[in-house]
Amino acid sequence: MPEPTTPVTFPPAFLWGAATSAYQIEGAVREDGRTPSIWDTFSHTPGKTAGGETGDIAVDHYHRYRDDVALMADLGLTSYRFSISWSRVQPTGRGPAIQRGLDFYRRLVDELLAKNIKPAVTLYHWDLPQELEDAGGWPERETAYRFAEYARIVGEALGDRVEQWITLNEPWCSAFLGYGSGVHAPGRTDPVASLRAAHHLNLAHGLGTVALRSVMPARNSVAVSLNSSVVRPLSNTPEDLAAVRKIDDLANGVFHGPMLHGAYPESLFAATSQLTDWSFVQDGDVATAHQPLDALGLNYYTPTLVGAASPDMTGPRADGHGASDHSPWPAADDVLFHQTPGERTEMGWTIDPTGLHELIMRYTREAPGLPLYVTENGAAYDDKMDSDGRVHDPERIAYLHGHLRAVRRAIAEGADVRGYYLWSLMDNFEWAYGYSKRFGAVYVDYATLTRTPKSSALWYAQAARTGALPPLATPTA
Repeated sequence: MPEPTTPVTFPPAFLWGAATSAYQIEGAVREDGRTPSIWDTFSHTPGKTAGGETGDIAVDHYHRYRDDVALMADLGLTSYRFSISWSRVQPTGRGPAIQRGLDFYRRLVDELLAKNIKPAVTLYHWDLPQELEDAGGWPERETAYRFAEYARIVGEALGDRVEQWITLNEPWCSAFLGYGSGVHAPGRTDPVASLRAAHHLNLAHGLGTVALRSVMPARNSVAVSLNSSVVRPLSNTPEDLAAVRKIDDLANGVFHGPMLHGAYPESLFAATSQLTDWSFVQDGDVATAHQPLDALGLNYYTPTLVGAASPDMTGPRADGHGASDHSPWPAADDVLFHQTPGERTEMGWTIDPTGLHELIMRYTREAPGLPLYVTENGAAYDDKMDSDGRVHDPERIAYLHGHLRAVRRAIAEGADVRGYYLWSLMDNFEWAYGYSKRFGAVYVDYATLTRTPKSSALWYAQAARTGALPPLATPTA
C-alpha cells in the first residue's frame, strides 16, 4: 500500500496505549502471599515451554513498575492495559483478598494516574490459581462463580480510580489451547472439556460483569477482549465455505453469540453434537453471559485461511497456534488450515492489515453502537541491539503503520474505534515460546533487565503525541 500524501490523523480523544499481562512481566511469583497459577505449574513442567523457561522473574515489573511507568510517560502513552494476577490477590481462588497483593496494583494505578496515563485493567489473562485447576478448572461451573467473587474484590479495591475494565482476555485461548490442544496451561487435551471451559468462561464474564457493576461507579466501562478470527475460505466451493462456517462458530460465535446476541449458534451445536449434548448449559446461563457491554476489545494478529479436508487427509492440522498432536478445534477434523500468502513475522504469522479492518467492520455490524478498542495488535521480530546501543526495527514500524492505517480507514467508514493498544509494551515471557519471541516496542536485555526503547517505540511515541502517523522513516532519537 503506497504511503499516503496527506497525514493520517486520529480523533483527539483516541487512546494511544500499550498492553501487557501479569505472568508475562511481573515476576516475584512467591512474594507477598502470591501462590502458583496454572502457568507457574505449566512452565515448570519439563517440555512445556521453550528451554524450560518460566515467568519466575520475567522482566521484574513487580519491582520496577515505577521506572516502567516513567518509560510509558516518556513514550507519550495515554493508556496502559495490564492484567491482575488472580493468585496474587486471592491466592486460593477463594475467600478474602491478600491486601499486599492488592496494594501492588493500587500503587501501580496511582503511579499511572500521576503520569496522566489511563489504566485499563484486565481481570483474567490466563493465570488461573492452581487450586482452582486442581478442583477442575474452567470445565467446572464453580470456577465461574469464583471468578465473580474475585472480580468483586478487585472492583472494590480499584473501581474508584480505574474506569476501564476488561473481564477476560482471549477466552478462546483459555478454553481451546488450555484444554483442547494443550499447548497452553493447564495443558489438557480433552475436546469436550474445552467446550465446557468455553461455556463457563462465558458465564464467568457475565457473572463478573454483574459483580463489577455492583461495587463500582456507574461511569466505569466494562468490556471483554476477544481474539476473534478473520476466517477466509480457500475457495468459494460449498465445502470450503462450510469449513469457514465451522471454524467461525468455534473461534467467534462460541463467545460473541452468548455475549453479544444472547444465544449460541445452532450450527455450533450441530457441528459438535457427536462430542456433547451441551447439557452443561443450564437455564439462565446464556442470559447471564449476555450482559450489556460498555465497549468491546478486539485482538488481532493475522487472518485464518481454511478449506475442506479430503477424506484421505490425516494427522494434525497446522493452524498457527503451536505444535501439538491435539487440535484446538473440536469436531473439526474435516477442516484443513492453510498458510496465508505474504510476508510473515517471527511467529510465522502473515502480515495482513486488511484483516484488522475487516474485523473492526464486522463487529461494527455485530454490535452497532458499541465502542470498540483494538486491545492487542503487534508483531514479533528477531530484534538485536546494535553496537551503538540502539535497536532498529523498521519491520515493526511498517507493521504498526499498516495496521493503524487500517484502524483509521475503519473509523472513516463509521466504526467507533476509541483506542489502540500495542502488544506489547516490552519484550517478555511469551508463554510456551519462553523468551524466544520479542513482541515489545521496548527491548529488554534478559541478562540485566535493562529497558531500551526500539525505533518502533520512538515512532509510536511520535504518533501518540501528535495524533497522526509519522512517515515510515526510522526515528533516530
